[in-house]
Amino acid sequence: MEAVNINDLWGQLIVEELIRNEIDYFCISPGSRSTPLTVAAARHPKAKTRIFYDERGAAFHALGYARATGVPAVLICTSGTAAANYYPAIIEAAQENIPIIVLSADRPPELRKTGANQTIDQVGLFGNYAKWFFDLPCPEPHIKTEMLLTTIDQLVFQAVSQPAGVAHLNCMFREPLVPLGEPVAWGESIAKRWQESDQPYSQYARQVTLPAMDELLQLANVIKSTQKGILSIGRLSSLTEIEAVRSLADLLNWPVFADITSGLRLENFPQHVPYFDAVLSSQAVAENLQPDTVLHVGYRMVSKKWSHYLERCSPENYIAVLPGGQKYDPTHQISLRLTCDITGFVNSIIPQIQNAQSSNYLKHWQLYSNKAAEVFKGHDKNSEEIDEVAVARLVSAEIAAGNGLFLAASMPVRDMDVFGVPGKNARVVANRGASGIDGTISAAAGFAEGLKKPVTLIVGDLAFIHDMNGVVQIAENEYPVIVVVINNGGGGIFSFLPIAKVGDVFEDNFGTPHNYEFSLIADFAGLPYFCPDNKKEFRDVYCQLQNDGRSAIIEVKTDRGANARLHEALKAEIVRNLEGQ
Repeated sequence: MEAVNINDLWGQLIVEELIRNEIDYFCISPGSRSTPLTVAAARHPKAKTRIFYDERGAAFHALGYARATGVPAVLICTSGTAAANYYPAIIEAAQENIPIIVLSADRPPELRKTGANQTIDQVGLFGNYAKWFFDLPCPEPHIKTEMLLTTIDQLVFQAVSQPAGVAHLNCMFREPLVPLGEPVAWGESIAKRWQESDQPYSQYARQVTLPAMDELLQLANVIKSTQKGILSIGRLSSLTEIEAVRSLADLLNWPVFADITSGLRLENFPQHVPYFDAVLSSQAVAENLQPDTVLHVGYRMVSKKWSHYLERCSPENYIAVLPGGQKYDPTHQISLRLTCDITGFVNSIIPQIQNAQSSNYLKHWQLYSNKAAEVFKGHDKNSEEIDEVAVARLVSAEIAAGNGLFLAASMPVRDMDVFGVPGKNARVVANRGASGIDGTISAAAGFAEGLKKPVTLIVGDLAFIHDMNGVVQIAENEYPVIVVVINNGGGGIFSFLPIAKVGDVFEDNFGTPHNYEFSLIADFAGLPYFCPDNKKEFRDVYCQLQNDGRSAIIEVKTDRGANARLHEALKAEIVRNLEGQ
């Protein structure tokens, strides 16, 4: 290894050690103080670098990438407010245990708290939302390079070990920052065993946490004695977890309530109750189907009706299984919490429940789910108007198998959870940790790059406006993103909230109407733009774009008030159908 100065050397060592830990995707924002890091990543033959004009977009891109891969991307930025722009994505990653590595450049100690230009306090910048933080000293000849290598190995371990999260290394550099001059060999200063290998200096064994046998037996006894059990499935983090939980569903033969972010909601399998949320619209039916045991696997559910139902019926046994020690119990009802690797849990519990009881409970739930499906199918057939329910129905029905589906917060994720048509194995994700609308387009772009598959993004108009910079990312993506933007002239979700009845302040302050032309944004980014007038046009355009493998923007214009009324009408019709009125 050769370098022209010690900053250059440390930059090379940091990037090389990340590559040896199989971390090779670098999201870089332009800056001077971060020059040693940027140059090292740009010159490394195994590094994949992407340049971002703004740090907020870069961070959400990294978040989307990690959602797809389970592997952290590396964020590189200069000093000052640059790293502060990462904060929203950092919070989302922390809330959902998504791994991200931050390398922020910083001024040296002698310039801190002196009023020096572009200098802020970056120590512990992300507070409790960073799982791990280290303030790396300025490169000095007397500091052993082994310290640097072991620090990088710990950085990676902290990001990926369960519960995964954000690992932040704040890197101080003195001038000169630019690697100009004659190369100098640094062989003596770097451990020989590291130079002669292609492995990390310190290798960390993979962590797998398994439940204790007494906990497994306790749960197995509960399952075996259960007459009316429900398997609810929240967000799962990998295809391995999805496959494991599907095998658990096969063995239990309980009704399965799969959240849209579980990876199972849009699939067909024998235990699936796809329209459980719609069934819960009828309090009378729901009360007759109260479970005695709920086994929940994964993170929390989107469905608010499900949370309210749990509070009302208060099952005798409510068991939750998920990695990490954070509390995920919004209804304060969990009777047994198993903190462990989900795949390991499934493999451990299956041998203990081979003789679990079976009942007609599943048939009852599926009967009512099918009645709800009849209502939705009637809406599909009886109107050619393109509305927000139709978007969820059409995209879920027509998305190519194996492709990605990214759902914005607020209405898109809720509509797909309620109305989505089962039958496809699309990979579905959403930013539900903090449920913000920020960075949605950027996150979808990163998700496509990590998934290495085309992605469809369904996003509301306000979330689209919030992250218009992300449209440029999509235009530059290797893997296409079809953006379906639902333009109802403001914040559609507020029409479902009590504030909608406060007429003198609602429209301007919550409805937030606008007259922006999204076609102009498409033109700016050089993306094709479509605005279909009905369901057939939407289906034709969407399917053609998938076949062509092109990024594009499809705008669907709807009416906020009409959308709220449609949801209420469908709910009322479902209740009548379920209750036989």
